[in-house]
Amino acid sequence: MRKIGFVSILILIMLLAACSSNASGSKGYPDKNLEIVAPASPGGGWDLTARSLEKVLTDENLVEQNINVVNKPGGGGEVGWKYLKSKDAHTLAVNSSLVLTNNLLGQSDLTYNEFTPIATLATEWQALAVPADSKYSTATEFLEATKENPDSMKIGVGPGLGNDDHLSLVQAASEFGINPSELNFLVYEGGGDVVTALLGGHVDAVTTSLSEVKDQHLAGKLKILAVSSDKPVEGIEDVPTWQDEGVDMVFPHWRGLMGPPDMTEEEIAYWDEKISKMVETEQWKKVLDNNDWESFYKNSEETEAFLKEQNDLYQKLVKDSGMMK
Repeated sequence: MRKIGFVSILILIMLLAACSSNASGSKGYPDKNLEIVAPASPGGGWDLTARSLEKVLTDENLVEQNINVVNKPGGGGEVGWKYLKSKDAHTLAVNSSLVLTNNLLGQSDLTYNEFTPIATLATEWQALAVPADSKYSTATEFLEATKENPDSMKIGVGPGLGNDDHLSLVQAASEFGINPSELNFLVYEGGGDVVTALLGGHVDAVTTSLSEVKDQHLAGKLKILAVSSDKPVEGIEDVPTWQDEGVDMVFPHWRGLMGPPDMTEEEIAYWDEKISKMVETEQWKKVLDNNDWESFYKNSEETEAFLKEQNDLYQKLVKDSGMMK
């Protein structure tokens, strides 16, 4: 009887240990080198996000395994995300709204729900800017003039229609009662080219990431009329949000992390634990400050709901813009 009792206790201890392992998300994972895919060439937001993740997770001793950043450029993220789809849970990839809009615009067969949501990490905000000597001193004045004659207002955007820069103004226009499909967008290669066009007087306004125009605004070379944040942005508190201008919208230009299909609950739990600790480190907060990013952390469950919400919004905006395939 004593022997049977001892065996029963031993089995109970082993079961408890197994449950504890499962709850913590370990269970032997990860057991080899990890990859973080930047679905673009070195340089730029996706690459910087991937390399910042690798550095902070490693420097803070949050992950024991080696982490390699792999660049897979092409197709607005398509090449990198197709690569991710073929891998196991030891490979993750940086994403953004393009994982939604590529499909909505008919440019990709991939959909966001083919992947495993891991986290939403950070956001930039969008800005509407005009030349320093523009006759428009507020976003409301600009939208009122645009509403009267949409085609006459030349608006710079880059590197293509359907991205956050474009769709943020589509939403603002729609909320203001303007038909976004009537807006006159001139497309440039990138954010830098858009700002050059504005400073050169080739366009009346630009819609772009805040980081592209913040320094020029502070130097008095152009005017930011509105930002898409939910509160004033540090360092340019004088610039109103769209909500301050009576336009009911908040538009984040977010970046996140996703895994391949069919990751287990234990594997997802592992990253929830690691990423939640990482975003609280001083090193990660410094990354945000250095790049004019704001913390926008959401765990895996919150990210799953957020992606669904964002996909519904982008579907409406793409339709409103007249670009729906």
